[in-house]
Amino acid sequence: MKISKRGQMMPSSPIRKLTPYADAAKAKGIEVFHLNIGQPDIETPKIMWDAIKNFDKPVLEYGPSQGFLSLREAVCDYFKNYKIELKPNEICITIGGSEAIMFAIDSICDPDDEIIVFEPFYANYDGYALSANVKLVPITLKAEDGFHIKDFSEIEKKISPKTKAILIGSPNNPTGTILKEEEVRKIHEIAKKFDLYIISDEVYKEFNFTDYPHFSVLQLDDPERVIVIDSVSKRFSACGARIGTLITKNQDVMSVVNKFAMARLCPPTIEQIAAEAAYRLPFSYYQTIVDEYQKRRDICYNLLTQVDDVVLRKPEGAFYLVVKLPIKNSDLFAKWMLSDFEKNKKTTMVAPASGFYKTPTVGHDEVRIAYVLKEERLKEALMIFIEGLLEYRKVEDKLLKSLV
Repeated sequence: MKISKRGQMMPSSPIRKLTPYADAAKAKGIEVFHLNIGQPDIETPKIMWDAIKNFDKPVLEYGPSQGFLSLREAVCDYFKNYKIELKPNEICITIGGSEAIMFAIDSICDPDDEIIVFEPFYANYDGYALSANVKLVPITLKAEDGFHIKDFSEIEKKISPKTKAILIGSPNNPTGTILKEEEVRKIHEIAKKFDLYIISDEVYKEFNFTDYPHFSVLQLDDPERVIVIDSVSKRFSACGARIGTLITKNQDVMSVVNKFAMARLCPPTIEQIAAEAAYRLPFSYYQTIVDEYQKRRDICYNLLTQVDDVVLRKPEGAFYLVVKLPIKNSDLFAKWMLSDFEKNKKTTMVAPASGFYKTPTVGHDEVRIAYVLKEERLKEALMIFIEGLLEYRKVEDKLLKSLV
C-alpha cells in the first residue's frame, strides 16, 4: 500500500506543526502563550450568536451551492463602504477563504501551470497549489524593505508560457505589509501585458494602520482580470464559522467556480445566517477592532526593536509580523522555546517563518508572530520570548552541532 506522491509532498503547516511540543509543555504544567496562530481573542459579535439562537427551521436543509442570496446581498452592501459596486451573481460563498483560493486556482489553472507569488506568503497557498498540481513561482521579499516589492522587473523575469496568475495578499499574512495603490497598479500593468489573472487575498482589509486606504483590485478598471478572496474569520473573530467569499466580475470564471461549488454541495447553513447578521453591523464596528490591534502592533514593535540585531519594519496591517532574528535556525529555536525554556512556568510559542517561503534557503532566521493576545498578556509573552531568544543564542551552535 502506497501513499500518493502528492500526499507525501504536502507541506506541514508552520503554524500547527509544533503543536505536539506545545502539548508536551502544557502536560508538564507550563502555560504556553500562543503567538503562533491567528486566533483572535476579541469576542465574536453577539449579533452572530443571536442569529444562531434564533434559527428555528424544523429541518437543516441543503442551501444553494453559491450561498444564500440574502448573504450575498449583505456582502454587496458591505462593499459599498469601499465604494465598490457588486452584484450577487459576482459572489460565491465558500467554506472559508481557503476554499475560495482553491476554487480560484482550480478555475484558471491546468496541471503544471504556474502562479507567481511573493514570499513570505500564507503558508497554505502552497498546499492548495500542490493539490491542484500547480506550481507556485516565488519572488522573495526582504525584512529590510518591510516586505515591499522593490524591483517590479523581477515579476516579468519569472513569467513563463505556463504562468496564469499573480497572487497577492494585502494586508499580508504573515508580514502585515499593505500594498499601496501604485504598487497594485504596477502589478496590474504587468498582468495586462502578459494577459494574466490577479488573485488578491483581501481577508484583512479592515486591519489597516496606515494613513492610506486599502486599495482593492476590484477598484481597477479591468474587472475581468481579477479574483478576490475574502472571509469572515478575522473580520468578525469567527474563524470557526468557515465562511468565505470568492468575488469576480468575470462570469466565465464564476460559471466554473459555481461548478466546483456544486460538487461540494453547499456552504454551511447556520454559519451563513450568522455571517449575514455580522455583515449588517455598522461600519463603525471595525474601527474599534482596528484600534485594538494597532495598540498591540505598537507593543510588539516597541519591544522587539529594543533587541540588538533584530530586523523589523513597523507592520502596516493585519495582526502579524515577521521579524528577522540574530539566529540561524528558527525552527529549532521555536521548538526549543517549548521543550527547553520556561520563565515562571510559562513560555511562548511562535511560528518559524521558513514555512511561509517556497524557496528552501530563506526564512530560517525569521519567525512570524500573531499579536492576538490582550495587552498585558501580550507584553508578558513577548518578554518571555525575548528572554528565551537571548538564552537560545548562547546555546544555538552547540544544539546545531548535536543535530549533525
